[in-house]
Amino acid sequence: MLQLWRFFQAGLRVILRHPITGTCIIPVLPDGRIVLVQRRDNGKWSMPGGLVEWGEDITTSAQRELAEETGLNLIKINRLVGVYSDPKRDPRFHSICVVMEATVEGEPEVHDTLEISAIRAFTLSEIPQGDLSHDHDRHLADYLNGATVLA
Repeated sequence: MLQLWRFFQAGLRVILRHPITGTCIIPVLPDGRIVLVQRRDNGKWSMPGGLVEWGEDITTSAQRELAEETGLNLIKINRLVGVYSDPKRDPRFHSICVVMEATVEGEPEVHDTLEISAIRAFTLSEIPQGDLSHDHDRHLADYLNGATVLA
């Protein structure tokens, strides 16, 4: 039994030593407002997104996460904003985040009440820049500057 436990622990170390891939969407409504969600874990605003599930591609993951968190439909991915891989970008674990801007439609509404406490469509001047969750301030700044970043 002890040998099995050691094998399990060794397997976990191998699995957990690899970064986890996720997506982050900058959802733009037809009127130009950007939809952000307020996270339950830290109370901060962030862009919707999450982990890529086994068997998913990036686009499918972005579409699923957007629908699960906001109820919005992804119409078109407009551009890649960046791929962010700094080990310190997410306080929970080492993750690689693929950030994209997308045209969306629908009425923003909280669907994932375990992770999200609120949702709001912001004009650019209303976004609480400087106090977004994780490294989303950088994502937004890169987006607004028209940059495509590999960081």
